[in-house]
Amino acid sequence: MAKSSGQKLKLFYIAKILEENTDENHPMSTAEIIERLAANDIRSERKSIYDDIEKLCEFGYDIIQVHSRLGGGYYMACREFELAELKLLVDAVQSSRFITTKKSRELIKKLERKAGKYDAGKLQRQVYVAGRVKTENESIYYSIDNIHRAIQENRQIEFTYLDWNLKKELTPREKGRRCVSPWALIWREENYYLAAYDGIDGIIKHYRVDKMGNVEVLSRQREGVEQFERVDIAAYTNRIFGMYGGDEQSVTLRFPKRLIGVVLDRFGKEADIRSVGEDFFYVRAKIAVSGQFFGWLAGIGSEAEIVKPSSVKEKYCEWLEEILRQNG
Repeated sequence: MAKSSGQKLKLFYIAKILEENTDENHPMSTAEIIERLAANDIRSERKSIYDDIEKLCEFGYDIIQVHSRLGGGYYMACREFELAELKLLVDAVQSSRFITTKKSRELIKKLERKAGKYDAGKLQRQVYVAGRVKTENESIYYSIDNIHRAIQENRQIEFTYLDWNLKKELTPREKGRRCVSPWALIWREENYYLAAYDGIDGIIKHYRVDKMGNVEVLSRQREGVEQFERVDIAAYTNRIFGMYGGDEQSVTLRFPKRLIGVVLDRFGKEADIRSVGEDFFYVRAKIAVSGQFFGWLAGIGSEAEIVKPSSVKEKYCEWLEEILRQNG
């Protein structure tokens, strides 16, 4: 690096060095700052460091000087994000179902740099969330960006809708290419959904964004203005999506193989799945046993069977019998 170029960058390097390597308990001496600058081919003297830090403070950086017999120095007192805010962001990234494991790690690494090297470990210790089902569709970030752009520019989108197979892979659904008018993105049950108007069928539909592949923004203007003007998105969301709750138990269920996508969507790819003959499979998963779960099971009908434990099977039968009594 040329001397003149290095000197022009010196203020930026000092701010970066202090932000990444200091805090209240770890000030950096003037000699250490000079040494760090030299590692980047920037020569500096003690007096110029004083002047540079003064200029950074005038610009708005909160740099504190510590005087101590044991060795004082400088540290960055106020950062763009407080540690508590970074912990909150790390939790949100790690627990978010629609962010893949790979992308979660990348984002958390960037957040750690905002904390500085001494607080980065505090973020690492709190990022594990047990049993979290994460999407594996890396393109979801670009899909969301394209959907937002289409909504802002009042344009339609085209995409390929995907389904799970028994190999736990997302594959294009037969005749899965769709063209719709996007109107709202909905966050529900740890997933992103798109509420869109289907001009061919003339109705509002919703789609799981992590199951949308190759999202393209078209030049055609959106349709369905009148339909969405009559829709309360909050009420629509509550009507379409249900929440699950209850005591968690390990339950084994039997389904026909054609319902593998339904099962993987509900329990995630980490579910224990085993083939039974040519037409059926067992799934063993931790389930919140509740009326909502029984309602989901009843919606599938007689093709879904509780294999064990018998106590859950009995509760399900009692739940169905109570509904028959009330509606008999």
